[in-house]
Amino acid sequence: MAKKKPDMVVYDEEKEQYNAAFLPYATSFSAPQIKAPNTGSWKNSQIYKANKHLKAKYEVLKKEYESLMQVLDYNELITNSKFSFEPIIGEIYHLYNNDKLQPFLSIINPDTCNFEYLGSFRLTSDYLWEKIENTTEVAVSKK
Repeated sequence: MAKKKPDMVVYDEEKEQYNAAFLPYATSFSAPQIKAPNTGSWKNSQIYKANKHLKAKYEVLKKEYESLMQVLDYNELITNSKFSFEPIIGEIYHLYNNDKLQPFLSIINPDTCNFEYLGSFRLTSDYLWEKIENTTEVAVSKK
């Protein structure tokens, strides 16, 4: 019968050797206490940083989405409006409402037209209509 070792002794039966020095944890009652590090504050700060980063990305995507939806609205409005010419890329056109409240596209400057002015637009090389916010840009492009 094999001699039984005391409970406090760490002995590996398979290797037939004492292995307390090779273990990653303490094996006796007199060894220092093992405490798990407090990662709560680190986790909280990382969660805060990750949430802040994701929210910033979300805001950028939301702004881009709103911009694309505005371009879509302008394109639908102009495409459904009435005009009897082929628009040229890069040229500025003006959108008006006539007496029948049907929008129409024109080359006539808003200063010389009596219809309700809806905005000025430029046809891009992607065949998308972009709204021109600055009225001085309209005047400069006509010169």
